[in-house]
Amino acid sequence: MHLLRCPTLLLICAGALSGGTPPDQPVWDLVWQDEFDTPGAPDPARWSYDVGGHGWGNRELQYYTEDRRENARVEDGLLVIEAWREPWEESAYTSARLVTKGKGDWTYGRFEIRARVPGGRGSWPAIWMLPTVWDLGDGGWPDNGEIDIMEHVGHDPGVIHASAHSQLHQWRNGTQRTARIEVPDAATAFHVYALEWEPDEIRMYVDDRLYLTTRREGADWRAWPFFKDFHLVLNVAIGGDWGNVKGVDDEAFPQRLEVDYVRVYRRTSP
Repeated sequence: MHLLRCPTLLLICAGALSGGTPPDQPVWDLVWQDEFDTPGAPDPARWSYDVGGHGWGNRELQYYTEDRRENARVEDGLLVIEAWREPWEESAYTSARLVTKGKGDWTYGRFEIRARVPGGRGSWPAIWMLPTVWDLGDGGWPDNGEIDIMEHVGHDPGVIHASAHSQLHQWRNGTQRTARIEVPDAATAFHVYALEWEPDEIRMYVDDRLYLTTRREGADWRAWPFFKDFHLVLNVAIGGDWGNVKGVDDEAFPQRLEVDYVRVYRRTSP
């Protein structure tokens, strides 16, 4: 499943093809990756689990389990996060939420995740980032920020969303910095979802199609808390404030998010 690995990325390794590095193009060096080549549990040196079924601030319906193969495993060169309709700890569904916290934490970089999303109504898969230390404002959300690289809700198939949340720009007020792009085969084909995060700008891509750019506003952390370590989060939620807009199709389960690779790059020039 894996594409060509390139330890230094120059816009899809263009420098290697042209014989040189254009002076105005960014160069990204690979600093962290998981190619999901070893079957079994997700690599514990790279991934941990968020666990529980308390709604996760969005009235979600699933219980996130820990180290349970039905919900998270590596098989056939893919990370599989699978949501099931089954009773578990007073929840009606199970799923998994994998995090790199304490094992992969970064300030700035290029983040690439090649994935195929679930499509059942009521599913809400996400590839996103949260702060590792919550030390701004009241110490909670949204003061400390959130970066959503990919979100897809099953009741609106084939539409991918990216967002950046802060105290002044957040979804509860409808003021988040956000964009959407149509990817009609998102649930049947793999696509590369990417974030380029720099001190003054965040850019989001699908298959190198840029569709969201948001820029820093002065030095106010309330609008731009994106200057400290964040970690990656991969999960499949069920229902919730967004995923449950048109209800949950229980006949559609199980549903799975499949991830071919995760690669993180650090910008070295210009």
